Amino acid sequence: MNTAILRRLARNPLYWLIFLAPIAILLERLQVRPAWVLAASAVGMIPMAGLIGESTETLATYTGPRIGGLLNATLGNAAELIITIVAIREGLLELVKASITGSILGNLLLVMGLSMLAGGLRHGVQVFDRRKTLSDSILLVLAVVALSIPSLFSQTTNGIGGFSIEVLSLGVAGLMLLLYAMGLYYTLRVDVGPLTRASAEPVAHHPGWSLRAALVLLAVSTVGVAWLSEVLVAQVEPVVGELGISEFFLGVVLIPIIGNVAEHMVAVTVAMKNHMTLSVEIAVSSSLQVALFVAPALVFVSLLFGNPLSLVFNSFELIALIGGVLIAALVSADGESNWLEGAELTAVYLMLALGFFLLPV
Repeated sequence: MNTAILRRLARNPLYWLIFLAPIAILLERLQVRPAWVLAASAVGMIPMAGLIGESTETLATYTGPRIGGLLNATLGNAAELIITIVAIREGLLELVKASITGSILGNLLLVMGLSMLAGGLRHGVQVFDRRKTLSDSILLVLAVVALSIPSLFSQTTNGIGGFSIEVLSLGVAGLMLLLYAMGLYYTLRVDVGPLTRASAEPVAHHPGWSLRAALVLLAVSTVGVAWLSEVLVAQVEPVVGELGISEFFLGVVLIPIIGNVAEHMVAVTVAMKNHMTLSVEIAVSSSLQVALFVAPALVFVSLLFGNPLSLVFNSFELIALIGGVLIAALVSADGESNWLEGAELTAVYLMLALGFFLLPV
């Protein structure tokens, strides 16, 4: 492997967890307790998800800001997308919908909250690009409203007409993907579009990886995530039965954190360096990608496996989504943040996580 890659990975303790990947596979073969296998595979997947992000960032420096923005917008949630596709194949549709909810809430409440809390404690009141954040927040509100339409339709008809709900979910998903494609097209024509995702570090600080090394690392880490996803998803039902943990809780908390913990750490780190615009953009754009791309794409992917995924969320998920998005939009509307606002966002996330934990299995 390129020595520059090894030096960079060695400096980040997060990537030392990669040694848990083969341990997880070994534990599965030895048929130890499912909880231990799930924990090892989950933690071992974290550095691989981080490597997908690192290699994508490197590719973005070779392609320029516009194409790089498209790469980040497309591959930003690759790890989580892989996990949910494996879950769809196994028929764990409620887990998939919970992970969609958890990704949006985790980025907007937990990541943005911790970033504002950490940055505010160090720098006091911080400012960020109000116009860009407001534009992204409005688009996110519209996306969550679109995701809510099948759920509201199902509640209005008392769940009658399952075929109509599936058709409605497909229609909504198709229109959302069309909006996503239009957003990507718009991004190609401007420097900063609504779906762009800023690089975690300036282009001038090139990581020293060759284009070939970045492509190889992206391919290897993607295969690794897919392999560990098989191990993790296979343990979900045994763990739910063994520990009595709600499947919703695993989907809302575990899967989003696994897929995005490296990026979450970047958001908090740059906030502590007083780069609040980048920190907020990471949180909001990640939620936008999940709402406008990952969720509708999974609806169509589910048809390939014969397990149709409808965009019908339970009442608690629906209220949590709408409330979380509106709270985050209001907090970021003035273009300023402080540690108290960060603590409030984090507290709301923990309240919702507790609610999901206590949901019946």
